[in-house]
Formats: sequence, C-alpha cells, structure tokens
Amino acid sequence: MKFVLFKKSLEGGASPIYLFDGEEEYFKKRGEEMLRERFLGEPSLNYSVFHGENLKGAALTALVTAAESFPFMSEKRIVKVTDLYPTEKDYESYLKSYFEHPAESTILLIVNSAPPKGKAFDLKKAPNVTRVDCSKADEETVLRWIYAQFRRAGIGADTECCERIMQYCLGDMSRIAGETEKLLAYGAKSKKIVSADVDEIVYRDTDYKIYEMTNAIGAKNYGKYVSVMSELSERGIDAMAVLNSLCAYFRGLLDISLLRKTDAETAAALGMKEYAVKMSRRQLGALGAKRVKECFLAVNSAVNAVKNGVLSAEGALVGVNARLAFGFAEN
Repeated sequence: MKFVLFKKSLEGGASPIYLFDGEEEYFKKRGEEMLRERFLGEPSLNYSVFHGENLKGAALTALVTAAESFPFMSEKRIVKVTDLYPTEKDYESYLKSYFEHPAESTILLIVNSAPPKGKAFDLKKAPNVTRVDCSKADEETVLRWIYAQFRRAGIGADTECCERIMQYCLGDMSRIAGETEKLLAYGAKSKKIVSADVDEIVYRDTDYKIYEMTNAIGAKNYGKYVSVMSELSERGIDAMAVLNSLCAYFRGLLDISLLRKTDAETAAALGMKEYAVKMSRRQLGALGAKRVKECFLAVNSAVNAVKNGVLSAEGALVGVNARLAFGFAEN
C-alpha cells in the first residue's frame, strides 16, 4: 500500500508483519511512530531492535524468539529489524515458519533501506507481509500533505505557500516536515501564512540556492546571481565549496540532458530526488543543453585549476563569475 493509506489502515488493527521499503526515510520514521503511538505501551519492555546485517544463519533465531515473546502491559509488542535481506536458504530454515504463523500479539516491523548484498529472498512474497511503499511521494501528494498540516491547525495557507515550501526543500519530506512545523508555530496566533512568511522562515538549503543562481543565469540576471552567492558566503560557504556545488550542479544538468529516461528513472540513475529532476528539466529548457555544457566546462576547468595549484579558490571563483557574466551579455 502507498504510505498515504497507512494511517487509515490502522483503524482496522495492525498487521502482524510490515515491510517498509523505499528511499523516503521520513515515511519510515513516521510510520513507526504511528505504530508505537497506537499499539505500544511500556516501550522499554515491549520494543526490540535488530540489525539485519548481523542476522545470518542461526542468528535469525534471536529475531524469531523476540517476535514470539508476549507483550507486558501493552496491547502489542514491536520487534523492529533494519535491512533484513535473508537468503532463500535462511528464509526457509529460520523464518518461513514464523511468517506463516506469526504471533498475534507482535508487530514485526522490517525497515529496509540499503540495497541487498547479493541475491536475497523477496520478503514481499512471504505470507502475512503488508508492504508499505515508502518511495518518494509525487508533487501532488506532497502539496496535499503540507496543506493538510495547516488545515488541521486552523491556519490558512494558499497553494503558492505550499509550493514554495516544497521548492525550497527540494521535495525532501524530512526537511518539509521540519520547516512546516516551524511555520505552524509562527502562524499559531495570526492563523494565516503568506508567501512572505515562507520566504522569511523557511531555510533554503544550499542546493536550492545553487538552483537560484543557475536560474539567474537563464534569466540573464547577474545581480541576482551575485546576491545569492553573497548570501552563501554570509552563511560560511567558502569559495571552493561554491565552485564544487556549481560544478556538481551543472554536471547533473548535463547528465539529465543526455539521458533519455523518465523523471523517476533519471532520479534513480543519478541518485537525485525526483522533484529535483523536474526542477532541473525546467532549467534545461531555459538554458539549453549547449549553454549548460559551456557552464559545466567553465566551472570544471576552474575547479581543476585550484586542485593543480594554478589558481586560488577565490581567484577561480572570480574567473567563473566573469565567464558566466560574459555569457549573460553574449546571449
């Protein structure tokens, strides 16, 4: 099931075994919190954690023993195991019996993040497993989530506010949740949040600031480019860090321009967030693939000059800024 359906499903009680997998850590954390709030009493006595990388062969019996234990002064016992990827043999020998007949008083919570090392048994196919899809939410789902938080708190916030929060956090749910919480506290008295409040309260991370700088290139707005760079400097980001960030960003844009894949496939191939890929495609449309390549080569050359001792980081950044400014003028 999709994570957005998970909370509703708990109204009918808990499943004996959950498998949380996908790249969005916020959903996994929030899902576990929901289970603990709803079913767990006396956590110190009824909550156990295992690490799957330590559970090979007979060591899996410790996990099964914990799951078969009865809760104490609690509706349920929760046994959590991270990154559990048993081999086919280990599943058959040590886990199959429990999965076929799980303890009614235990919630076995499997939280998988890292990819398996080698061939592993597909736990999604095991009996009594409820899989909760914790992959990245699409743009519409994220916007609905943000809007719902304000609505529950009785705070008015329009679509533009919600979109800005998502953009400034590059679609990262953990950051979105934290920044939304700050805005909820800020708007508790006025019962209203406007775009100016989002601009003032929400921290735009370094990646977003690089996005703003490259947007300025596309808009031929050198003043905006310098303004954002100055803001980075004020936050303690040195010249070399700016160069490396610009280089990595333009390289990402270049790679996206060369790939012929969907946003989701591109995000997986490049290790990016899907929403960030969508934003990058917008910039590609404004800059053009040729200009992106020129920018990448200019910044990459400057980074190499610093590494080879030819230029200082500060001097290289000045040169990059001049090249980009020249680009504004010539285009």
